[in-house]
Amino acid sequence: MRAGLDAGMTLVDTAEMYGSGAAETLVGEAISGRRDEVFLVSKVLPSNASRRGTIEACHASLERLGTDRLDLYLLHWRGRFPLQETVAALEELVREGAIRGWGVSNFDVHDLDELAQCPGGAGLQVNQVLYNLARRGPEFALLPHQRSAGVPLMAYSPVDHGELLDDTTLDEIAEGKGVTPAQLALAWVLQALPDGFVAVKASSREHVEQNAAARDVVFSDDERAALDAAFPAPSRATPLEML
Repeated sequence: MRAGLDAGMTLVDTAEMYGSGAAETLVGEAISGRRDEVFLVSKVLPSNASRRGTIEACHASLERLGTDRLDLYLLHWRGRFPLQETVAALEELVREGAIRGWGVSNFDVHDLDELAQCPGGAGLQVNQVLYNLARRGPEFALLPHQRSAGVPLMAYSPVDHGELLDDTTLDEIAEGKGVTPAQLALAWVLQALPDGFVAVKASSREHVEQNAAARDVVFSDDERAALDAAFPAPSRATPLEML
């Protein structure tokens, strides 16, 4: 993680769910002494997303992370608690300075429309969803909807949990450019979302360096056409996928 910060990749995405809090503890150790360099994102589980539960979960995350604030706090996905309860808690956390802003994850268009009707719903700052070459469904309705509302999309799993790495088209283009298939898949998402963000995994310093280098990949028109043929854009609305 520190190598990533050194490379200018300063958004760190975590959640109370990951490792039952252990991931947040690890992130806290990694960013110790460098908190001001980091745009820190964490998430509350739907099972904790009542008004009181959201506030308590946020304070527990802050303690594990060793910080006094989050830059973004997300509802991980929809659960049993009414959205207005969660939004009220998120707005309260903003007022107290525990978070600078809030968003959601795994919300489709109808979810965002319902959220917008909640008191305080206009405070939404981001929606984190599954989006990559193999899962382009958000392009049909969700991404245009968010862009019209000025809400950035944050993509997760840009290599589709590794499933994309065995694709022949991706392999051939990557080999011709002297990059890895993972770098190519990541570069495609980065360029598809010039107004958004991408959360990408890294498990070693080498992996971090490869992710950073993906920012420099350039596609020719023929390469884009080949990728579009192998992974067609959606022609109709489909339910939002989750991993």
